Amino acid sequence: MADHLKRTFLGLRALFLNLVLFLGGAALHAQEAAVAPRSADSESVTDADFLAAADEVLGQMSQITGLKLVTPLKKSLRSREEIRAYVIKQMNEEKNPEERYADQRSAEAFGLLPKGFDLDSFMVNVLTEQVEGLYDPKTREFYIADWSPLSDQRMVMAHELTHALEDQHFQIETWVKAARPNEDAELARDAVLEGSAMAAMVDYLMLGTGRSLKDLPDFDPGMLIGDLGSTPTLQKAPPFLKDTLIFPYLGGLTFSAAVMRNTGWSALAGVFEKPPVSTQQILHPGLYRSGKAPTIVSLPPVEKLLGNNWSKLDENTMGEFGWKEVLKQFLDNDRAKTLAAAWDGDRYTVFEQKQTKKLMLAARLHLDSEEHAARFFGQYSEALEKKYAERKNLLRRPNFFSFDTPEGGVFLDCLGDECVVLEGTTRSIFDAFTKALNWPLAPQPPEKLGSVPTKTAMIAIRGENIVAASGVDSKFPASYRAYALTLRAERQEASNRPFA
Repeated sequence: MADHLKRTFLGLRALFLNLVLFLGGAALHAQEAAVAPRSADSESVTDADFLAAADEVLGQMSQITGLKLVTPLKKSLRSREEIRAYVIKQMNEEKNPEERYADQRSAEAFGLLPKGFDLDSFMVNVLTEQVEGLYDPKTREFYIADWSPLSDQRMVMAHELTHALEDQHFQIETWVKAARPNEDAELARDAVLEGSAMAAMVDYLMLGTGRSLKDLPDFDPGMLIGDLGSTPTLQKAPPFLKDTLIFPYLGGLTFSAAVMRNTGWSALAGVFEKPPVSTQQILHPGLYRSGKAPTIVSLPPVEKLLGNNWSKLDENTMGEFGWKEVLKQFLDNDRAKTLAAAWDGDRYTVFEQKQTKKLMLAARLHLDSEEHAARFFGQYSEALEKKYAERKNLLRRPNFFSFDTPEGGVFLDCLGDECVVLEGTTRSIFDAFTKALNWPLAPQPPEKLGSVPTKTAMIAIRGENIVAASGVDSKFPASYRAYALTLRAERQEASNRPFA
């Protein structure tokens, strides 16, 4: 669900975190790219000086990117209060309060945000705190923050004026929204915008050196961020929000550098003509070049299973970036990154019970192989146990795992190269869900097990002689072999039964 929250601030086109500035210059110097020093600004800089600097930088960015200015650009200086008012206005225009509430609750369902986290206030504060300048594609106007020194503003201008030039050639607002309703694909397009503007800013820093980003094969985009904990708002932010804010910039920069490595800025038009279809293609540019698209995944009509007491908050696609963020909440970063890379498509939905406000999450995930689906089952089982501190009635079988929590039952089931997870629901709803997918019936709790099917070998009581059964490793305890045999027989029998 990581992609869900990104829509809360998609379209703000803001350069935050004081990206690059002189830190970026020092980073590039470390890459043997000398940056010409800029003179210090006097305190007598006027509005006319800012606007003149913007015109100068605009001409330089046009030269760097090869994008000519089609129509004159509106430019204006804005105070911190005006920037804050603009941010709030953009948030309200992008999504109404109900939609933003759904974003927040959906993030809670995945464990990405703590319960009760005030996402609206956070976004307003962090963007007001960090914004140095921005381009508004709706009004086609460039805003400059009046509290920032002119030397710093030139870096901001390089980034935001790249957006302005791209907008005049590719209509960036319409282009990004064309990916809807797939939020993962929309985020991928946003990464193209922010990443290409970052690449242009790096080239701006290297003006006069005879080199550009494509000449730095070992360039590390992470050097451009600085200390995330240096700002009060971000210091308190959940890790997911930090990653979400940064991904379009750094992930997009890495993607842009890979795409433009051989041909330079002439490749940009091709990316707008054939945009990436997923965050997976941003994270792995080779998959973009090969044209690998994710599998389309669908869900059964969950609302029919739940009834009228539940309201649907959201249904969308997480993507590789989103699942990586979910896994990072409960596993280490390396495991999360490796496991998420096996993503090959997904679909999720979140419901809220009207009276109690409890959440129900259902997700179906397609992996790129059965081996990776089995690995996902093992590691996501671990993640679910870390996610829910209060657990009882654990049932663990090959490819199936469930337990009860105060919020409802949690179920994880994998079959072939797919896995489904339901959280905050009942066993009957889960069974109806998998039945609608035409999946075999999952193992039942021990007390519900009936007589042993005839095709299952006879298993003696613990302590008695055990008759060997074909296909069951004798190194496992007798009780486990009994359940494994029963599971195999029940699932084979169930797979032969037609479902409605």
